Amino acid sequence: METTKSTFGPVDYVVFSLMLAFSAAIGIYYRFSGGRQRTTKEYLLANQSMSVIPVAFSLMASFMSAITLLGVASENYIYGTQFVVINISYIIGTPISAFVFLPVFFHMQATSAYEYLERRFGKITRKVASLTFIAQMIMYMSIVLYAPALTLSAVTGLSKWASIISVGLVCTFYCTVGGIKAVLWTDLYQSLLMFLSMFVVLIKGTYDAGGLQNVWHIAKTGGRIQFFNFDPDPTVRHTVWTLAIGGIFTYTSIYGVNQAQVQRLLTVKTLKKAQLALFLNWPITTLLSITTSLTGLVIYANFHLCDPILRQEETNVKSPDQLLPYFVMLSLGHIPGLPGFFVSGIFSGALSTVSSALNSLAAVTLEDFLKPLWPRNELSDTKAALVSKFLALGYGILCIILTYVAEQLGGVLQASLTIFGVVGGPLLGLFTLGMLFRKPNQIGALVGLSVGLAFCFWIGFGAGAAKIPVPKLPLTDEGCTVSKNETSFTDWITIDNSTSLFNNTIYVQDIKNITIEGKERYVFPLYKMSYMWYAGTGWLVTLVVGLLVSYIIGKNEEVDPTLLSPIVKFWTKPDTKLESSQFFHLNSENDDSSACIAREGIDKTET
Repeated sequence: METTKSTFGPVDYVVFSLMLAFSAAIGIYYRFSGGRQRTTKEYLLANQSMSVIPVAFSLMASFMSAITLLGVASENYIYGTQFVVINISYIIGTPISAFVFLPVFFHMQATSAYEYLERRFGKITRKVASLTFIAQMIMYMSIVLYAPALTLSAVTGLSKWASIISVGLVCTFYCTVGGIKAVLWTDLYQSLLMFLSMFVVLIKGTYDAGGLQNVWHIAKTGGRIQFFNFDPDPTVRHTVWTLAIGGIFTYTSIYGVNQAQVQRLLTVKTLKKAQLALFLNWPITTLLSITTSLTGLVIYANFHLCDPILRQEETNVKSPDQLLPYFVMLSLGHIPGLPGFFVSGIFSGALSTVSSALNSLAAVTLEDFLKPLWPRNELSDTKAALVSKFLALGYGILCIILTYVAEQLGGVLQASLTIFGVVGGPLLGLFTLGMLFRKPNQIGALVGLSVGLAFCFWIGFGAGAAKIPVPKLPLTDEGCTVSKNETSFTDWITIDNSTSLFNNTIYVQDIKNITIEGKERYVFPLYKMSYMWYAGTGWLVTLVVGLLVSYIIGKNEEVDPTLLSPIVKFWTKPDTKLESSQFFHLNSENDDSSACIAREGIDKTET
């Protein structure tokens, strides 16, 4: 099978431009329809008028878009299918998010999820957690912007920075003008576009490889089929334990307590609808995960004798994350419009993710930092909505500037999950302290969060600085014959499938003994820990330290029972129960006296 790499043609640019135009049109439509985004409730919460379906798709698109399309495909190509096991954590994490954390947020009806922390612990805890979230999302968005820029630069010849600026500006535009309604509806449209583009690649790639049975056989022969690695060693990157158990903490930190997801769940009218959206998000996310995993195997089946990474001087594929777009241009480049359709799918993933992040960052900054500083009664709802739009614009520009950091973080999939583990784990621990325990106080919560973050950053970035090699499956280029302008591949059907001795192989046998020039290099043991344990470790450290400090200090106040998760209702003493009307009617439109009103309600029940 001889193939020549193609480039973007006029039809591809038309298809790509139409996708951008439609996304922008949705933002413009919601700018001039309904309430015209004149209030913060509409701009940030859609007046709770959204239906379940767009919210469910938006939950997926907020964190699983371009990162999943590029990262999971390359993950299965380079390391095998073990990562698919992470879908088990979605099964467990979804009900935890829906029944443990969501009811408290929904009944509180606050625009910022971190308002909960002020009511439970105090103002300082709220602001510290909000700042942590802002830092997390800015880092994450830089990766999300980098991923499609990498794709576009690989297939269109555009410079990387031109691609980054293009993605960032379009995201910022329709998020700024259309509010969360535009974000949610474009997420639905862009999610469907992502699925369709991946299905096209999957079908065409499977056909080129001789059918699904052949794809599976080649992948199995190449050692890519792996599901049952039960190695208990925590330094092994992906095992059933790291993915199925460690993944629970990452998933719950995203879908249970992250502002971007909580804010989306508050755009529907009832708690049952919000929970339904979470449960619908689960199969959608799993379907995308399995589709992209299978796509990675299909790419391997086509490249198993002529790996593009080993021939990067000819192919210009310098990163595993470029494998998918490179394969698209080889396989579909001769069909006008299909490469443009695929790139539109990748671009759509970035648009949906970044716009979701920008909207949530604007909400947190307005509610947690600006409103408390504004003179009382001088910030009208109309002015607040305008401030939110400027905040979204500012964060978009900032993330474009900081995107260069993503290049230093390695593969986009592991980089994104590392960020959510390092920051999301301690934040999950903080909310767990508040919702599942009565004893923790503000000092305990702050110390626990600080220690948890410090520990996770030390381990996460220490491992990055140590540059620990990761075990990779073998790659070969023995089937290639390369000329200056084209790459041809020996038809795999004519090759003995038992071939296992490769000429040029990228293969790291073990990370336990790292050597430099024949001498073993010492690496601190915790740096070898799988990145999938970061969230669980951060959660545990925050929880244990927070509880210990709170018990040692012993300064415990009576806790409003509505601030506790429904699963701990039986802990609440009858004489401290608070009427729901005294708490649930406090929302983001109240001023700073909201927490005081709730506290007064508790005091009255005590007397």
